Amino acid sequence: MCNIHPRVLIGRHTALGGAFDALAQIEAGRLEASTERDGERTVVARRRFFGADIVDAQTAAVRADRVVLSWVGCTTFALAIGGSVFLLDAWVPRFTSSGYVPATAQDLADLRPEAIFIGHGHFDHAGDAGRIAQACGAVVHGTAEHCAAIRAQVSDPSFPTSELGDAETLIGARHEFTVGDVAVTAVRHLHSAPTAPDRSDPASPFFPAPDIRPIMRHPPTLDGVLQNLPRLRDPEGGVLLYQFRVPGFTLTWHDSAGPLTEKAPHVFDVLAGLAPTDVQIGAVQGYNQITNGLRDPRRYIESLGPNLFVPSHHDNWLPGLTSPAARYDTSLRTELARLTPARRPELRTMHDPADYLSPQRLTFSL
Repeated sequence: MCNIHPRVLIGRHTALGGAFDALAQIEAGRLEASTERDGERTVVARRRFFGADIVDAQTAAVRADRVVLSWVGCTTFALAIGGSVFLLDAWVPRFTSSGYVPATAQDLADLRPEAIFIGHGHFDHAGDAGRIAQACGAVVHGTAEHCAAIRAQVSDPSFPTSELGDAETLIGARHEFTVGDVAVTAVRHLHSAPTAPDRSDPASPFFPAPDIRPIMRHPPTLDGVLQNLPRLRDPEGGVLLYQFRVPGFTLTWHDSAGPLTEKAPHVFDVLAGLAPTDVQIGAVQGYNQITNGLRDPRRYIESLGPNLFVPSHHDNWLPGLTSPAARYDTSLRTELARLTPARRPELRTMHDPADYLSPQRLTFSL
């Protein structure tokens, strides 16, 4: 989440609260169902997101000897792994601007993902999950609160869900399961939050100036506003980090980085106890960067010890409040330089808008 989030600007007790309740009853923009009989659309979508050499032109099957990710803005990624297609979070940025990310929720439904993994329930992470799951039948994985909120997004909540604990689940708890040929571990952790400056581990405060240029070039649309307004009040519902494993490769993804140092330091041991991580994709933008810079993302990296780190949630996903990803580069490199050489990963920067839907940036051979 950004440091000043729209949800804090409009609440239940404001004059707009009633309008929010009315909008919440409207199912905006139902997506077309993507079925086995509509294989051509799936082939086109998967080739666009993963590359023509990864996807069979007749069956739409993805290669099992490659892991491919395609960034869809904020922390949403399309993932091909172990012969399966997943979504990590499920939201296409289009609230204060539209078209800056060259994708739609329909495009994500056309991928026919087998599963959708939700890190937490805020609109910029789960706002399209219900419509996508309803259209393609993907299993939604998340806390009980995530699943309930996502089912409430649509008129036909018949898609399957897999509940990984609930609001009472202890921070640091693990859930182990498999999806297809992929082993998955989910770990309960914390959302970003502000804390007092950490005198024992000082980091430079960091808050890049907002950039409104995408609004001028890609102005918002009425549909985009109407689809997102009801979602602004969706609750966090708990926060999950996911690790995905296939023989020869491990990916760890999290869509927020919380102040574990102050509030749940034992989670660092839980993260360090996971299988060795080849690639970590982690959120770097958060509420704590004003007082503690990028300390929290760095502590996650230090615990997980990935070979490669890929930042996310650092792009201009909400123009007017956010800024381009490139403005995080210097601070992120400074934080990584504080790690010991043995714990310092290679950094693969991702810049908006050039790296949206650019699978060649995140393709890995097994």
